[in-house]
Amino acid sequence: MVIDASPNQAPSATERSIAAPIQMLLSDVDGVMTDGRIIYDNSGVETKVFHVRDGLGIKLWQRSGFQFGIITSRNSQIVRLRAAELGIAHVRQGFDDKLPAAIDVMKQAGVDPSQVCYIGDDLPDLPVMRAVGLAVAPADASDDVKRVARWCLTSGGGTGCVRELIERLLKAKSRWEEHTRP
Repeated sequence: MVIDASPNQAPSATERSIAAPIQMLLSDVDGVMTDGRIIYDNSGVETKVFHVRDGLGIKLWQRSGFQFGIITSRNSQIVRLRAAELGIAHVRQGFDDKLPAAIDVMKQAGVDPSQVCYIGDDLPDLPVMRAVGLAVAPADASDDVKRVARWCLTSGGGTGCVRELIERLLKAKSRWEEHTRP
């Protein structure tokens, strides 16, 4: 059952139940943390654009005592820099088959697949999405991914979808308020 909900509405009992066991969030990069475009300048230097609210969301997720990790098919110094900037310890790059990398991260993090949420946007993400407790898709994910996702977000890749997901999870866990009160 896919649950589409406005990020501004109060979490339902179903959302609270789904979010309760989640201790780790794993994310793809291209098409999730970015808009999916890969830009090269005339010197062949790659550029990626990350949304600042996703970054703050990741920090808030981690400050709340939860773990965050990245699993991506591509290999990029930019991803290493962004992960370091956000204090993300679990980063796996260059995995066309993401499931073994996800299993390795889960073992290292000491979490069961049922305690993991994975957000992905395209076909290489499907095996991980099928293996974890909560599969999530950005608004502009491929149709195949949306069919597997339990939650489909209102934001697209690179436009704050990671932040939207984190807000939904933290609100469902009654942990969002600790970050918003004076």
